Amino acid sequence: MKTMDQPEAKELLTINEKLNQIQDLDSLLDHILFESRRFTKADAGSIFLIKNNVLEFSYVQNDTQAKVDPLNNKNIYSYFTVPIDASSLCGYVALTGEALMVDNVYQLSEGVPYSFNPQFDNFSKYRTGSVLTIPLVTRINQIIGVIQIINKKNDQQQTLPFNEDDKCYVSFFANNATIAIERARMTRQLVLRMTKMAELRDPKETWTHANRVGAYAIEIYNRWACKKGIPEEEIKRLKDNLRIAAMLHDVGKVAVSDLILKKTSPLTEKEFTEMKKHTQWGAALFADSLSDTDQLSALIAKTHHEKWDGTGYPENLKATEIPLAGRIVALADV
Repeated sequence: MKTMDQPEAKELLTINEKLNQIQDLDSLLDHILFESRRFTKADAGSIFLIKNNVLEFSYVQNDTQAKVDPLNNKNIYSYFTVPIDASSLCGYVALTGEALMVDNVYQLSEGVPYSFNPQFDNFSKYRTGSVLTIPLVTRINQIIGVIQIINKKNDQQQTLPFNEDDKCYVSFFANNATIAIERARMTRQLVLRMTKMAELRDPKETWTHANRVGAYAIEIYNRWACKKGIPEEEIKRLKDNLRIAAMLHDVGKVAVSDLILKKTSPLTEKEFTEMKKHTQWGAALFADSLSDTDQLSALIAKTHHEKWDGTGYPENLKATEIPLAGRIVALADV
């Protein structure tokens, strides 16, 4: 195993600093997986998190499949779960907490205590070769998932086995990512509590709705940005903040009277005027901005009811006068 040189060490520290700044869990997993693959020249990879005693595909990247469908390849495994047992490589690593490096999954040595499940290859028409799987272990020695990278490539796109240097790099990301994942989960729980608070005031403003708006918003932005040729790093940076900010778009409704929020008949003109103030009250909640997320949350809260023709509120903005994030959330808020 080679000694890490100074430029590599500096780059790893820079990446680690970026990871510690990411607040949204999905964006965090995206960054972790991308950087792990970039350092090891891996064609594909997945991050699995343990939920209900099984492994769920929490994020998937695959360069080969992305060439066929750059926008939807990550969704191909979204309906699969993996048992935590020896019937798969990732299940074995989650069960034992041991890192696993396999040169060719279709040529496993006899007597090994794990096996390769070809179900996912058969489903996706992808050919797995070399695999490196690392457990995600918390500071209290709890396994919360695994990161698995697949098919190390050389410049001629030939599949190579992973090596101890690759294991070192991915272990670095796994160790630091576990802390970041725990922090991101805390952030998501805070957002969940804020949206549930809004739900207590307005039964129509549910956590499911808020989560759906956040998911739709980043997909709309991602497709727009890809078509516009926006740099990948800029896309990743905005998606991190956009999901959280979009989920909080209607948080200002906590300041609206119950008599208005829970009224079943049509609102009077006076009541609707009062209802429209939730956009300004929501923005005011983030007035003492401490981060980019706060700034974006204020912007979205204030502008997500503006309309392209200028008939929206609160400022009757029209067309490109409406900030991009406000336009996106207006579309996602269905």
